[in-house]
Amino acid sequence: MSRDSNTLMTEIVLPSHTNAHGTIFGGVVMSWIDIAGAIAAGRHSRSPVVTVSIDSLHFIVPIKTGFIVSVKANVTYVGKTSMEVEVVVEAENFVTGETRKATHAFLTYVAVDEFGRPKKCPGLPALKTAEEKKRHAEAVERQKLRLKRL
Repeated sequence: MSRDSNTLMTEIVLPSHTNAHGTIFGGVVMSWIDIAGAIAAGRHSRSPVVTVSIDSLHFIVPIKTGFIVSVKANVTYVGKTSMEVEVVVEAENFVTGETRKATHAFLTYVAVDEFGRPKKCPGLPALKTAEEKKRHAEAVERQKLRLKRL
């Protein structure tokens, strides 16, 4: 995938991000996911984007105060005006070095013009590897399912 189709954000979990249990609020993680996804979609489309949907989101492991969080976003599918972005969140206990997948989501963004109207997006670069082709085919199927739910 193109460098313009992905992004990496790194955050440290501060006490202001956490609940009484010392774990991060889900809404904080969700906002980081949406920001990273929007950056990847905006870079790809070279335009402002709006969030259309977030597929199911599951919190796999707790993210604690002091952990380092990596939010990786990658454009996996491009339609006419919309883009699917896969976002993977990893939590790192930098004291022990243990890194675990904390959550994973697919989001849909639409590129918009200066008037907020949907705008055509450039397609993805040529898919070269078998893995890229497989992941793209999976994204096409997810898009079909999304459209059925509307």
